[in-house]
Amino acid sequence: MNHSDHPTGTPHDQDAHAGHLPGHASHAGHGGASWATAVKATLHCLTGCAIGEILGMVIGTALGWGNVPTMTVAIVLAFLFGYSFTLFAVRRAGLDLKSAVKVALAADTVSIAVMELVDNAIIAFTPGAMDAELADGLFWSALLGGFAVAFLITTPVNKWMIGRGKGHAVVHAYH
Repeated sequence: MNHSDHPTGTPHDQDAHAGHLPGHASHAGHGGASWATAVKATLHCLTGCAIGEILGMVIGTALGWGNVPTMTVAIVLAFLFGYSFTLFAVRRAGLDLKSAVKVALAADTVSIAVMELVDNAIIAFTPGAMDAELADGLFWSALLGGFAVAFLITTPVNKWMIGRGKGHAVVHAYH
């Protein structure tokens, strides 16, 4: 990987590169990935998840679907949009479709799963949130609050995975 395209003196995801590229030593024994790297990876994941989840919740709620079909569509779309962000990025970097799909699955599955589990649990256990309409503040506060809590819980998971060359670390080989 050529690091010359990154400004010198900046810690551009050095920890994320550790352990998965030939010639790079693993930093796992020295504290793993940086928090900044984990935050960036989690924000990347959160963006795709949020788009898919909000779209699914809006579709199901607007069509008057029940809770289970609405959450199912929201979760499926969250995974679809979450994977698509990574898929497009690695395809743009020149990977063939089959390899790009493998990278996206490896990079994002755990992160999206944790985020969706936490976010949907927050929504499910917030009194009245599952019955709220699109115009209700409770609908949006439970959804956005769930994203905030999911971000806080998923970031350390991503930090741990990236520090071991897993998760979002695999994407950095294609930047």
